[in-house]
Amino acid sequence: MAQAKLNKRTVDALVPPKAGQDFIWDTEIKGFGVRVGSTGAKTFVIQYVNTEGRLRRVKIGRFGVFTVDQARDLAKIKLGAVAAGEDPAEEARRTRNEMNVDELCDWYLTEARAGRILGRKNRPIKASSLDMDESRIRTHIKPLLGKRIARHLTIADVEAMQTDVMNGKTEKARTGGRGGKATGGPGVAARCVGTLQAILGHAKHKGLLVEHPTKGAKKLAGKKRTRRLSVAEIEALGKAMAYAEHNGESPTALAVIRTLLLTGYRREEAQAMQRTWVNPMGGFVAFPDTKGDAQIRAIGPEAIKVVVLQAEIAGNPHVFPSATADGPYTAVSACLKRVCQLAGLANVTPHTLRHTFGSIAGELGFSELTIRAMLGHASQNVTQDYIHIDEALKLAVRRTSDEIARLLAQGAAKLDRMRLVA
Repeated sequence: MAQAKLNKRTVDALVPPKAGQDFIWDTEIKGFGVRVGSTGAKTFVIQYVNTEGRLRRVKIGRFGVFTVDQARDLAKIKLGAVAAGEDPAEEARRTRNEMNVDELCDWYLTEARAGRILGRKNRPIKASSLDMDESRIRTHIKPLLGKRIARHLTIADVEAMQTDVMNGKTEKARTGGRGGKATGGPGVAARCVGTLQAILGHAKHKGLLVEHPTKGAKKLAGKKRTRRLSVAEIEALGKAMAYAEHNGESPTALAVIRTLLLTGYRREEAQAMQRTWVNPMGGFVAFPDTKGDAQIRAIGPEAIKVVVLQAEIAGNPHVFPSATADGPYTAVSACLKRVCQLAGLANVTPHTLRHTFGSIAGELGFSELTIRAMLGHASQNVTQDYIHIDEALKLAVRRTSDEIARLLAQGAAKLDRMRLVA
């Protein structure tokens, strides 16, 4: 084994072998040396025996990039770590094999879709939730943090990602037949943080990470959605819906909007509703899966009228079927926007209709607990094990639905009177 005091002159004098590689080891620091290959490349290395008795060799860096003195200083640090029981070669191997954020996100989606990662209430994560996670991952998380080693992420990295998403740095056109752009904003930015934090948490739970590297990152506070329609606005919407119906608007879309108002159901619930779930005589819909798991929800006679009047399409089980595919009609939001423009109403979403149902129920004197049951909310104190679709709850839903139907009809009647005058 060749030895010499390593300095610039001795390293410069190294002659490349015809094949393989040669080493010269420093006489001052045991285990510090330089390797020269047949191409003439010279690389500083350290060599040591780890705690398991295995001979290890770790590259420090190229001669020319590092001076001999710089390489010697690094060698002292690494060999000091060896003396403390560490294994720089194993650390380097882990670093090479560690997942970056791209790979960790792919692992999460694969495992979660296979049901091997559990979410709320220790149940497999719903496909709809994973679809939203995947959209945030593809649009925002991967472009901003994808190449970063997951273990090396910091709270500052995650909060900087949130700021970038909020400011529209990842804005781009939507794909998959959806119009418009994915623009980010505070709500999306906060949900991206939540998604990434959950992925890192699952990775720690499954042993891919020793620690959650960004635990404690702060999400932007969300704005609570409080918009609801007043009595006058419900009448205006009824008038606009009647006008739209007479002027060629999709009757299916209008029926979904009416159902949302008359039931307080979530948009996804109303759109996905299937005929076999609806029990007109019993006055309920048996949803096999909602945001709050399987639920039996009351439905009033006015909403049942809308449901039973919908035309069936052979092979499509949905109450509101798509005319061009096997699934449900999904362009409700666009129709609502057009109708609200006719009515002169701003900032109205399908969720506004849900809030409106709850608001009217409150004005009719029903308690908060009853309204929560009507809307299918989970409760900290009362679960569905104790809330049944009894006659009292059916009555509350019926009275609320009847009142909203009356207001819509009053609005439509105003349009008819205008036609008579004209």
